[in-house]
Amino acid sequence: MKKWFFDADYLQSCNCDYGCPCEFSAPPSVGFCEGLGVWRIDRGEYDGLSLGGTGIGFAAKWPGAIHEGNGTVLLFVDEKASPQQREALLAIGSGQAGGLPFEILATTFSTLLEPRFVPFDFHLDGLNSSVRLGAEFQIALEPIKNPVTGAAEQVTVNHGTGFIFQTAECASAREGKVQTREMEFSYPNKAGFVARIHYHN
Repeated sequence: MKKWFFDADYLQSCNCDYGCPCEFSAPPSVGFCEGLGVWRIDRGEYDGLSLGGTGIGFAAKWPGAIHEGNGTVLLFVDEKASPQQREALLAIGSGQAGGLPFEILATTFSTLLEPRFVPFDFHLDGLNSSVRLGAEFQIALEPIKNPVTGAAEQVTVNHGTGFIFQTAECASAREGKVQTREMEFSYPNKAGFVARIHYHN
C-alpha cells in the first residue's frame, strides 16, 4: 500500500443540532445523517507525489446513524489538481489507500457516486470560515449565538477517540448545502465545525 499523509484545514456541516451527537457516540438528532466536509491541504504526499495546494470534499447521507451503514457519498476534488493528484486524492478519499478517517468511513458506504472536479474557493477565518465548491456545494460558518444575549459563544469539542478530528471549534453552519443531480440537501443553522487535522496511513 502506498504511503500518504496530509495536513489540512477542515470545515464540516451536517443536519444535526449544534455539537452533533455523533461526537458523543449518540444517534443523530433527527434519526438520519446528511453532511458535508472539505479539507484544504497545505502539505501532503502520496507515494512521493505532493498534494499541497489541493483539496478534497464530500457530500454524504446515511438513512440512520453513520455506523449503521448503507450510506451514499459524492466526492469532490479541486479541479486544479493534476491527473496524478486527482487519482491519489480519490484513492485516499474512497478509503482504498487506507488510513483514518477514510478507511472507516468507506465501510459505511454502499454507494460511491461518480466524483466531481470543480473549483475550490476557501475563506478561512476561524468560526467565520466558508468554502464553495463550484456552484453546487457551500459551507458558511459563523459563531453559535447565545439564545438570551445574542453574543457569540466559544465551544470546543475535544474528542480523544475521534477519527475525523480530535479537537474542533463548534460553529453554526449558516449554510450547509449541496445541489447536484445525484444528491441535494440544505441545512441552515445546524451543526458546524472548523478544525486543523493531520491524517496518514
